[in-house]
Amino acid sequence: MNAHTEPFGQTEDGQEVHVYTLTNSKGFRVRVTNFGATLVSVHVPDRHGSLGDVVLGFDSLAGYLTQTAYLGSTVGRYANRIGGATFTLDDVEYPLAANNGPNHLHGGTCGFDKALWKTSEAVATEDEAWVKMTYLSLDGEEGYPGNLQCTMTYTLTNADELRLDYEAQTDKKTVVNLTNHSYWNLAGQGQGDILGHQLMINAERFTLVDQGLIPSGVIASVHGMPLDFTKPRKIGSRIGQTATGYDHNYVVSGKAGDLRFCARVCDSGTGRVMEVHTTEPGVQLYTGNFLDGSIQGKGGLAYEKHAGFCLETQHYPDSPNKSEFPPTVLEPGQTFSSRTVHKFSVQ
Repeated sequence: MNAHTEPFGQTEDGQEVHVYTLTNSKGFRVRVTNFGATLVSVHVPDRHGSLGDVVLGFDSLAGYLTQTAYLGSTVGRYANRIGGATFTLDDVEYPLAANNGPNHLHGGTCGFDKALWKTSEAVATEDEAWVKMTYLSLDGEEGYPGNLQCTMTYTLTNADELRLDYEAQTDKKTVVNLTNHSYWNLAGQGQGDILGHQLMINAERFTLVDQGLIPSGVIASVHGMPLDFTKPRKIGSRIGQTATGYDHNYVVSGKAGDLRFCARVCDSGTGRVMEVHTTEPGVQLYTGNFLDGSIQGKGGLAYEKHAGFCLETQHYPDSPNKSEFPPTVLEPGQTFSSRTVHKFSVQ
């Protein structure tokens, strides 16, 4: 295993940014940057052993500094949407930025995806290589209460697993929901759309939403709907029955808090397979509905609609305003912790 660090450029105010390359004994290679604690690339072999990058992104820091699509980003303080851009804790109302119509999305106008995280260590052992990053979100940042100390660790193993570990502590009661917003294409980034990928999601239910994608509070069955991926189906097989594509939160089966099977995706052309396991109660399937070719990604390739899919492991959208949902409140003295594992193979 190997962990390598190199410069990745500077922020607009002159702060140095780095990119970290983790490589295992089989040549599997992951690159992350401490700007936005962002997953830059994941090179995995196809059935013939040829490596290909399966994550949408940019060749240089410049793309990440100006992007609005959250490609590869760690998002927070609250991933996904908060309805009405406000929530209440202990009878105190906290107004947030309305950056998605009337609602709050992915932490606001300057969320964790725009933050420069500090790197505490980049280490390689015989079996694992990891990079650990920290970020202190100050009390009042983007409207949220409490100084929130966050840690994000990317770990690559010799078993071809990419592990994402999140931790957070606060000095004041707050809400937190962290996830990674990588867009995946197992055929290779920029190699067409993902509508032919076979997808299975370990979820019998999903959270019903209104036109603004804010949950009503009702948890409904996926059976008999185009959202049903309880058995492997092509992503595009029924996407035409949705409004613009999938952007739905699924209730992952099993006990939240336990690391359990969440989803499996396969590209028949390359044979690449990605399995996702998570401790989170939900996962947002998003199919790049708003990509329109205007983003020039790696190698100058344009990312058209459905050029990638996201599986954002998370708590449910608008949980701070839905007492019936799994809670996202973090108290002083408690530690928020979450783990998601991507396991790669071929068939």
